[in-house]
Amino acid sequence: MNHPHTLCSDPVALGLWHPIAALEDSASGVRLTTRLLGERIHYTKLDDQQVSVEHGDRSLPVTLAYGYIWTCMGTPTTPLFDLPEYAESDRRNVCAATVGVKTSAPRAVENFLDMGHFPFVHTGILGTEPHTEVREYEVTLDEKRDEILATECIFYQPQAAAGATGGIMADYIYRVPHPYCSVLYKSCPTDESRLDVIALFLQPVDEETIRAHALVSVIDAQSSDLDIRMFQQTIFGQDKPILENQLPKRLPLDPRAETPIRADKAAIVYRRWLRSKGLNYGVIPAAA
Repeated sequence: MNHPHTLCSDPVALGLWHPIAALEDSASGVRLTTRLLGERIHYTKLDDQQVSVEHGDRSLPVTLAYGYIWTCMGTPTTPLFDLPEYAESDRRNVCAATVGVKTSAPRAVENFLDMGHFPFVHTGILGTEPHTEVREYEVTLDEKRDEILATECIFYQPQAAAGATGGIMADYIYRVPHPYCSVLYKSCPTDESRLDVIALFLQPVDEETIRAHALVSVIDAQSSDLDIRMFQQTIFGQDKPILENQLPKRLPLDPRAETPIRADKAAIVYRRWLRSKGLNYGVIPAAA
């Protein structure tokens, strides 16, 4: 059996689980095509529990999780990260969007971690002037779980969610459990004891192009699925041109490459984490 040549030679990226499509967007029995790590792959939904994914004449491993189809171009080095909130019975789990963006997956994760852009890019929704200060927050690398956690993130938001009425000081927790995925936990406008979840699962089409898949998991009995989708797609639409204009498209990992500011504390830890993993797909590796 001949294995098709894989353009990606990064063992770290080849060993990761990658999202390729929302399960609900795929019609049963239809063979569909997408690109992952520079290669064309095909996938077919057999039913809601089974999907086959092929690369050339090779079957790829498949995992169905959080409303999306995930596959791995090599041999998975770890299981897919856990997202226990998704299983809570009263949550609204909505596959809110899949958007193509001309940028690298690490650039998109870093943008997701950046609260500093809220008042300027998401004016009147996730931020507003003069509330522009990013307060001190904590960032830790959980070595046991191998993920980054940013806590004590507080930011004033005129409309924190689709179902929100009036501004709140939103509490945020950012979690990066995968080099190309980020999960955000934020104050739920309708239940102070719970947190809404917004997850960004990035499919590296190639080193400088992604498909960004968004999962919204919220406690919200008022909004329709369409409301939730439209809210998330509005935010995405505002981020997309910013991301596409950022140069270089690959994320520089050299600590001296770009001058960080205090608001970038999470980004600094994220870059260091990618460096320590030896990841080189979608980044500009640090000079030896």
